Formats: sequence, structure tokens, C-alpha cells
Amino acid sequence: MKHSEQINEIATSLALAQSQMKGAKKDAANPFFKSKYADLASVSAACMDALNHHGIAVVQAPSTGADGAVSVETMLLHKSGQWMSETVTGKPKDDGPQALGSVITYLRRYSLAAFAGVAPEDDDAEAAEGRDKKPAATKAVKPGGFD
Repeated sequence: MKHSEQINEIATSLALAQSQMKGAKKDAANPFFKSKYADLASVSAACMDALNHHGIAVVQAPSTGADGAVSVETMLLHKSGQWMSETVTGKPKDDGPQALGSVITYLRRYSLAAFAGVAPEDDDAEAAEGRDKKPAATKAVKPGGFD
């Protein structure tokens, strides 16, 4: 990770912001895997208010390489002038604009979540197992006997 010479103020503000963040809601559907996931909007909603409240702005800039790989640099900028940044890279499955946009969004989502410390809300794998988190209704047992 790259960062300004000093990071004491941004680190303090980031810790305060993280204490106010909640998990990102898994409200987007992936029909291919028949699952739900936290999309970029959910990750952003989980962290941006808290980050901004504590003087931290987020800048994400995509770029492309000669080999077709896509990079996204995520930078946290603090009101003090301190900053942190890192770049992640991925390769689209093809050269089309939809694949390009998809990999940019994917990299932005994961990079923002990692920098902010946001995790998706966890259902403890219950949905994948086909189980509901709510306890099943229990059948009343007659006093002194079994059914």
C-alpha cells in the first residue's frame, strides 16, 4: 500500500469511521450462481457516510494497460492532506464494453470494501444450505407424554 509520509490522522479518522459502519447488504442477485451479493452501491452505502463524516473522501480511477488488463486505483484522502492508495488489476473476459465495465465495477467494489473494512452481511451460509435463519416452529408437547 502506498501512503503519505504520515498517516496518524487518516488512521484515527478511519478507525472512528469503521466504528460506525455496518455490513453491506447482500441485495443484488447473481442468477448464474443463484446467490445474492453486496454490490458496489451497497458497499458504498455501508461506508461513505461514516468516511465522509470523519473527513475522508474516496477517489477511484480506472485505467487500462496495453495487454487489456484493467486497473482501479483507490485512494482515501483525508482533510489533513494525508492519504492511502492501492491499485488492483483484473482482466476482462473479452474486449467488449460490458466486460470492461463489469471488471471495473468488480474491482471498485472489492477495493472499496477492503480499504473501508466493510464486509457483506453474513447469513452464516444458511441461505446456501437452504435453511432459514429463523428457528423452526416447535410442536407443542403434551405434558407428561410424547406424540
